Amino acid sequence: MMLNAISLVNKTKTMMEKRQSTFSDRSQLKYTRRLVIKLGSAVITREDEHGLALGRLASIVEQVAECQNEGRECIMVTSGAVAFGKQKLTQELLMSLSMRETLSPTDHTREDAPTLLEPRAAAAVGQSGLMSLYDAMFAQYGVKIAQVLVTKPDFYNEETRKNLFSTLSELISLNIVPIINTNDAVSPPPQIDEPIGGRPGKRGISLKDNDSLAAMLAAEIQSDLLILMSDVDGIYNKPPWEQGARFLHTFTSDLRNTIEYGKKSKVGTGGMDSKVNAATWALDRGVSVVICNGTQEKAIKTILSGRKVGTFFTESALGSSVPTEIIAENARIGSRTLQGLTPDQRASCVHTLADLLVSKQSFILDANAKDLAEASKSGLAKPLLSRLSLTPAKLKNLAVGLKQIADSSHSNVGRVLRRTKLADELELRQITVPIGVLLVIFESRPDSLPQVAALAIASGNGLLLKGGKEAAYSNKALMELVKEALATVGAENAISLVSTREEIGDLLSMEQHIDLIIPRGSSELVRSIQNQAQHIPVLGHAEGICHVYVDKDANLEKALKIIRDAKCDYPAACNAMETLLIHESLMDGNLFTDVCNMLKKEGVKINSGPRLSELLTFGPPQAKSMKHEYGSLECCIEVVKDMEEAVNHIHTFGSGHTEVIVTENDHAAKEFETKVDSACVFHNASSRFADGFRFGLGAEVGISTARIHARGPVGVEGLLTTKWILKGDGHAASDFSENGGKTWLHEQLPTS
Repeated sequence: MMLNAISLVNKTKTMMEKRQSTFSDRSQLKYTRRLVIKLGSAVITREDEHGLALGRLASIVEQVAECQNEGRECIMVTSGAVAFGKQKLTQELLMSLSMRETLSPTDHTREDAPTLLEPRAAAAVGQSGLMSLYDAMFAQYGVKIAQVLVTKPDFYNEETRKNLFSTLSELISLNIVPIINTNDAVSPPPQIDEPIGGRPGKRGISLKDNDSLAAMLAAEIQSDLLILMSDVDGIYNKPPWEQGARFLHTFTSDLRNTIEYGKKSKVGTGGMDSKVNAATWALDRGVSVVICNGTQEKAIKTILSGRKVGTFFTESALGSSVPTEIIAENARIGSRTLQGLTPDQRASCVHTLADLLVSKQSFILDANAKDLAEASKSGLAKPLLSRLSLTPAKLKNLAVGLKQIADSSHSNVGRVLRRTKLADELELRQITVPIGVLLVIFESRPDSLPQVAALAIASGNGLLLKGGKEAAYSNKALMELVKEALATVGAENAISLVSTREEIGDLLSMEQHIDLIIPRGSSELVRSIQNQAQHIPVLGHAEGICHVYVDKDANLEKALKIIRDAKCDYPAACNAMETLLIHESLMDGNLFTDVCNMLKKEGVKINSGPRLSELLTFGPPQAKSMKHEYGSLECCIEVVKDMEEAVNHIHTFGSGHTEVIVTENDHAAKEFETKVDSACVFHNASSRFADGFRFGLGAEVGISTARIHARGPVGVEGLLTTKWILKGDGHAASDFSENGGKTWLHEQLPTS
């Protein structure tokens, strides 16, 4: 723990030297060293306003303690004394009133007991109890605390103010968490409204509530970050219940005069306007601020991890000039623009992009060279370097694939799938339409960007692209060409590249803006996306455990060729063979030996399945698991007694990606094709053919193993859904009732 703390301090010092004032991006919040956390009454008070929300408070204490033990310096400004005191006093008051109620059943004083309590008396009772509670909670984590009880008039006295900050500095240097509470038992807020804490050229702040108090403390002790925790998610441009209200993930100086405020919290003393005023005042003095909902689980740690929680106040939004949610909304508008184009216009746009890949290849390759240089310095593995690399040949093939997409796109959007004559002059049509806005997350392959963009254009979908940081220069260059092509049809904003600073977790929570997520990359990436995306559908596959089954009637020469290609052509691909299944009758011949010799010559490490291990005295080591994607020059070989056992093995250990049978028996091949329940099933062909370009789709947006409308390599058609269009002539459902006079026909009509 001590090493982690030292490491954090060293990183923080470096970061603090680089930044001039506030953090400009959420990703920098992890470098926070000095942190002020203000807990509003609504955060730590129960909904009935009598007593504390102990579970919530315990979670906050745990997070603060973790921050302190990591080497950060934490200061808390807390409410809650009045609520804690009210809980105690109410119990006492009810007990003292019980005799009165007994003697006089008509005396309803007991019902009014809560309103008889004075806040100052409640504060006097609650302050010691609140601090005892904090002391016990922090002690669980080995963190010491100190109470600093202040009255607001103390800040208007220069000497007491100076003493306060001197005390705070000393406590911080001793690794003690100061917990600051206003002494509401003796002093109401001052009547005067004089600003204090000003510096030359900067106006001071009027202390009216704990928000302004926390802001002053954060500025005076030169805190890096101030977190104002309340019962609101953050800042909206207007009261959230009003039409057109938009949540502001980031608040910059130019927004100060654009906010409309609603009512303040019923529990605390400060409204939203006071929070914004306090936040902007602290921001002017070099303190970054986040206003968040303190009832959210792990809010502090999530904020420090860089995630989009609450509203982040910063002087400038460097690197994210347009918020992601605005980009997503633009993508939806752009989708509607694309959908409204003619098929020829969409095809023309894709053709333009294909031509740009060739005509501006030097521009693309120069950007790619920068990525390759940085990747080489960072020690990126050779297979990943190969995926990152772009060449004139790759760009030419990309252009060919894009032209295939363009030429085949004329009947994608608006295609009639079904026509039904429901009744006389009442016709129903089912037509294809875009899904909406897609989020495609891909790793090191920059060639994915123009492929996916072309598929989105052809299908009329808006698109957000999130590429890996290792391809940043290449992706930026390719995105410029995509924008140039889109400009020819007036849909520049339909597709955008999301900044690498955006956390994937934030994008996965944008269910209001994104309709489908498609991850492309390693099984770890896909599985992570599937686990995190709770409210947005994910199209993809977590694993590519592909099998090649060599049947008893196989041509052994073909089998060797297919096995070599399936495993060795590109072992990192999701469509590479991971397990070879051999019919037991072939173990008596030369096939097994020939396969092992060939694979060893190619540098493939061989593992054996349980049945093969039993048959061999000396052989390959047994595989740790039969359900494993190696993704490298390594595979497993297993023996099966017949095709039925091969199919059962595939269903048990496969991932539903691609399966191959090698046989000259057409009946056996047909049975295999029927029984195997995978996205792709091949007869006498390598599993490596499971690819959008090789399927003639032009490209693929990904490969799906889900049992939905899109399975296997997903091209344009997989990015379409349908809608129903009904045309009548004043028809009403009641017309078809017993006495309505109309009858159903349900006659199927030709679609063209």
